[in-house]
Amino acid sequence: MTQRAGKNSARITLRHATRDDIDVIAAMHAESWATTYRGALPDDYLDRDVLDERTAAWNAHADDIESGGRTVVMAEFEGEPVGFVCMLQPDEDHSVHVDNLHALPAFKGAGIGTALLAYAKEWAIARGATSLKLWVMDSNAAAIGFYRSRGWVEEGAADDTMGGVPIVALLYRLSFA
Repeated sequence: MTQRAGKNSARITLRHATRDDIDVIAAMHAESWATTYRGALPDDYLDRDVLDERTAAWNAHADDIESGGRTVVMAEFEGEPVGFVCMLQPDEDHSVHVDNLHALPAFKGAGIGTALLAYAKEWAIARGATSLKLWVMDSNAAAIGFYRSRGWVEEGAADDTMGGVPIVALLYRLSFA
């Protein structure tokens, strides 16, 4: 899987992740959160706890990744992991839940998220889905702008917690049927 992305048309390679990639995925996830959620979540959490928490969460998903219940696709630039997307099998509403989409902070704006979402949409369509859905923290203006600019529509909100603090998560959907 190869995609062209970014302002300078950097070559981005996409590949399916395996159990062996869990530590790398967790590290990318933690780095993304530590940057994205600075000011929205406690610094202590972002600086000390988030990597261990993300590592534990991804290790808990290892069997699901191997069995296909969760599909993780990693984006690589010159062979180095720079982002990932995690998708769940279509639900009863024929929607694929994008459980996570992250690009390393140094690669934001380089087309990583766009390439991963394009893959997620193709993957969903191949499984009979008619939409993608995801949750995004209401304070994450950059992500909200990213999704809206690509046709995603807000459908709801839910109270949640992250890093031990209350947050509001917004549900976004991209319909393609």
